[in-house]
Amino acid sequence: MLELNFSQTLGNHCLTINETLPANGITAIFGVSGAGKTSLINAISGLTRPQKGRIVLNGRVLNDAEKGICLTPEKRRVGYVFQDARLFPHYKVRGNLRYGMSKSMVDQFDKLVALLGIEPLLDRLPGSLSGGEKQRVAIGRALLTAPELLLL
Repeated sequence: MLELNFSQTLGNHCLTINETLPANGITAIFGVSGAGKTSLINAISGLTRPQKGRIVLNGRVLNDAEKGICLTPEKRRVGYVFQDARLFPHYKVRGNLRYGMSKSMVDQFDKLVALLGIEPLLDRLPGSLSGGEKQRVAIGRALLTAPELLLL
């Protein structure tokens, strides 16, 4: 379960949420521009730090403002695929995929590459990829970290 009970102020906007969501399956967050969707995802992933409240994933506290707990993004086991893919421009696709790859996923590398249809791209740099190809690589990189939760 993903337990969200926090408040975060960014500029003039205050995001307050008190929800419990399943940590498996697919859950969609939607709303108008400026509603706080990206702020919510950034708080869950650890890119921003809520001023009040808690975020708990499968019983593990990711953030507790009152107790001073705030796990760094790499310790949260949360995968995040950004809108703009954010690939490392100096790494070939293979290097981008292996960046942060969990040891438990080494045997799954070839299977995931085939599933995403990116095998012909492995020796190319991100600058030579289309937008869709970059997104598939970013999804692969996120999955290869073996996250408990994947944010898209």
